[in-house]
Amino acid sequence: MGPSDLQITGLEALDQAGPGTLTFVRDDRFAAAWRTSGASAALVSHKVPLASLMADEAAGDVGGGRALLVVANADVAMVAALTLFAPPQPGTPPGVHRLATVSESATIDPTASIGAGCVVEAGAAVGHGVVLHAGVTLGAGARVGDGTVLYPGVHVMARCVVGRGCILHSGVVIGADGFGYVPSPDGRGLMKIPHIGNVVIGDGVEIGANSCVDRGKFGATTIGDGTKIDNLVQIGHNCRVGRCCIICGQVGLAGSVTLGDGVVLGGRVAVGDGLEVGAGSKIGAYAGVINDVPPGSVYMGSPAGPVSEWRRIYGFLRKLGKRRQGDKRGEAIL
Repeated sequence: MGPSDLQITGLEALDQAGPGTLTFVRDDRFAAAWRTSGASAALVSHKVPLASLMADEAAGDVGGGRALLVVANADVAMVAALTLFAPPQPGTPPGVHRLATVSESATIDPTASIGAGCVVEAGAAVGHGVVLHAGVTLGAGARVGDGTVLYPGVHVMARCVVGRGCILHSGVVIGADGFGYVPSPDGRGLMKIPHIGNVVIGDGVEIGANSCVDRGKFGATTIGDGTKIDNLVQIGHNCRVGRCCIICGQVGLAGSVTLGDGVVLGGRVAVGDGLEVGAGSKIGAYAGVINDVPPGSVYMGSPAGPVSEWRRIYGFLRKLGKRRQGDKRGEAIL
């Protein structure tokens, strides 16, 4: 809807867009922002009432020579647009940089790229098309699957496995010791518990900068295929994370936590030792999970509970606060 010959030179958010830019409107909450935006065009989810976007509803006018592109899902369409406008990535020619250190017993596919300052220890294996950017460390016996990219400063420790088509951003540590101590027999200190397991990461996993996945005490800490993990996430020893989970920033999973397939954890969620969050569950930001969560649940709060229950509690607390304010006013009058 609107002119079909607009020249689009970039992408931008509604409130920052100017002439020549394409933006997006995912739902009708953003209709007013579109009417005042400087963008030349917008991708609009089909569920958004077009009348709410018009400058002149009676005339069906988009306004100002601008255009609306109605799509099934504006977020998905924007992914395609971002891909078109993404700057080209610098080339990563295959081969081992002269400043990398690679053990003679390591196996490096000829198509892999090993950057400056990388260390690949004895028995490690690097698959087809893998890219290790500068300063990556692969411990003894570590394995990295085909097509995986490890950004600068990633550390994959001994015997840990990273699957195919994964992306690990800068500062990620895979396979550090779990956090485990017991009181020493003399009662004067703490004894460190050895962690002799490893980490196994599935295919298509992405892990954000400075996140950590600890190795198992015995056995493996596992991350399922397709799971996406944000920056600054801590995953404790022997956790089992299912397929296609979404774990947002600053989440902390204590040891031996199990997440079913498709679980979504909002920012700063904390899950206690040995608990299970059932498949398809969603946990709201800042929640503290201290009991198992049934599959398909929506929880929030600390301690976390069903969202309907917490809404009632919050409503009660607000009423209680207002009542208390009224009591104080009455005391002042007396």
